[in-house]
Amino acid sequence: MLFDLTDLRLFIAIAELKSMTRAAERLHLSLAAASSRIKELEARFGVRLLYRENKGVQLAPAGETLLVHAQQFMQQVERLKSDMQQYNNGIKGHVRIFANTTAVTEFMPELLGDFLAKHPQVNVALEERLNHDIVRAVHEGTADIGIVAGDIQSPGLQILNFSTDRLVLATASAHPLAQSGHIPFAATLEYDHIGLHEGSTLQHFLNRIVAENGKQLKMRIQVRSFEAMCRMIEAGVGIGILPQSAAQRLSRSMRLALVELDEPWAVRERSVVVQQLETLPHYARELVDCICRWEQAR
Repeated sequence: MLFDLTDLRLFIAIAELKSMTRAAERLHLSLAAASSRIKELEARFGVRLLYRENKGVQLAPAGETLLVHAQQFMQQVERLKSDMQQYNNGIKGHVRIFANTTAVTEFMPELLGDFLAKHPQVNVALEERLNHDIVRAVHEGTADIGIVAGDIQSPGLQILNFSTDRLVLATASAHPLAQSGHIPFAATLEYDHIGLHEGSTLQHFLNRIVAENGKQLKMRIQVRSFEAMCRMIEAGVGIGILPQSAAQRLSRSMRLALVELDEPWAVRERSVVVQQLETLPHYARELVDCICRWEQAR
């Protein structure tokens, strides 16, 4: 056997911490024992895995390759443990989801409520992240499932489209743009905008669109939710761009006008991103299925 699980856990910890000492402490090994394990790994593979420097350690090219395989191997081990947990009622499964703003605020709360009621043995961690962070986390294995909107290209990952949404402009009912049937995005830039916080996927996307055209949003205020955004819009503080699904829901209780945007990027595909669906624990596969059937179940 070229290695055992402790060897791989140690090597991954060294790569993360850039320190043999701190990695040994994490795994409750003596520094001598940790160093011996790495030397034995290098001897077995016949290559240098680490460069030992005064400020810590750096991965050699062979070490970078080993790290990729070690992470994938340990992910498989964790998935094996998760699948076997279904036979032990005393242990719960765990799914970590990174998702965009719309998913976190609009449909995942209801969807997860139904899913978790049917799966009391499963816990879920749901975090809002930017699209590129979501894709990277799934690729690296720090997230089991990603939910993104827009065009996503990521070789090596499975991308499952499950619905389509459109970005629309929301205005107060008396706003000059309220009677427009549809307008280009550029026509909104002369007005004050209400936006989401900078950490939101949607705000990051809109900022990029504006910057690519050499423009700048006249941002009057930024808030934490679509509901707060629409309340500001209803009060006449400014206008805002948000997903049509959220806008239509909120317009039922607020005096808002919704205007279509004449932009190809306004129509966005919603997708689930995973490494390999068949390698996910059974309960995570069921959750992916619930997400993909969400549009039809509404």
